[in-house]
Amino acid sequence: MNWQAISFDWNQVRAFLATAEKGSFSGAARALKTTQPTIGRQIGALEESLGVTLVERSVRGLTLTEAGRNLLDHVRAMGEAATLISMVADGNSQDVTGEVTVTGTDLLSVSVLPRVLWPLREAAPGVRVRILTSSELENLTERDADIAIRHVRPEQPDLIARHLGDFRANLFATSEYLDRMGRPESLRDIADYDFVGNADPERLMAPLHNMGIPVRPESFVMSSANGVVAWELVKAGYGVSMLPEALADAEPTLERIIADFPTLEFPIWLVTHRELQTSRRIRIVFDTLARGLAERLARQGRSDSPLKIAPGAGSMALAGARASKA
Repeated sequence: MNWQAISFDWNQVRAFLATAEKGSFSGAARALKTTQPTIGRQIGALEESLGVTLVERSVRGLTLTEAGRNLLDHVRAMGEAATLISMVADGNSQDVTGEVTVTGTDLLSVSVLPRVLWPLREAAPGVRVRILTSSELENLTERDADIAIRHVRPEQPDLIARHLGDFRANLFATSEYLDRMGRPESLRDIADYDFVGNADPERLMAPLHNMGIPVRPESFVMSSANGVVAWELVKAGYGVSMLPEALADAEPTLERIIADFPTLEFPIWLVTHRELQTSRRIRIVFDTLARGLAERLARQGRSDSPLKIAPGAGSMALAGARASKA
């Protein structure tokens, strides 16, 4: 496909995005205050412009094709950028004021959020952000927070959730620790190492067992409910832990236990109240987070064989205290 030769109408892109998010032409029509046939024509025109099928229609409803799924994240980013551009252009973003509370795990809050939130200072300087380090979805349902970054999708009907992508994680230790203990020749050898875990380290045992690493509860010689503390324990050379590749690969004292060890993936969900539809200050923070986190996830290195980890399997660095349950 020759993307450079493509031109399309923004209304067509909006129709596709609304259809993907609402799950139907009728839902998209209500959201955009237009008619169902108009939505269908706009998506058809977009498909013709791109030369691909984006939406499959069947008696069971609408589903996105692979091309549609691949396009969706880019279209979302365009929509969020258009919102911010519009607000900055007409001065509205300067008028948005008030506090927005964002909650995320402690390590993510320390290592990722400062850079991701920086564009907000220019786009909406009147918005004040309070960061609450927590892994509990109850922060939203009890209104202790406005936006949450979580590893599970909530089921509460009053919450809106967007899957931004997956953080990639792997087993790391310091080079000094591996020099002292010896580098493993097989997955089985890793079970003889000391591990650093979270508050409930046994959650990580099942996926490691499935990969042929029979770790035991007593393997976790150091643990902490605080992800930043656990991160420092690993850097201090206490043992092996599951860490985000984006952070650990950039830390010169750490190295992967085995170079071709399969990457594990942990989902990242951005969650907020339905108030997002009417609150401009929450909307601009939500869109800033969505764009920044999605870009961060897209920059991660690729693995030939990523393994999806179900919520609750746990990762010291990503899950912080304990995995939340929606």
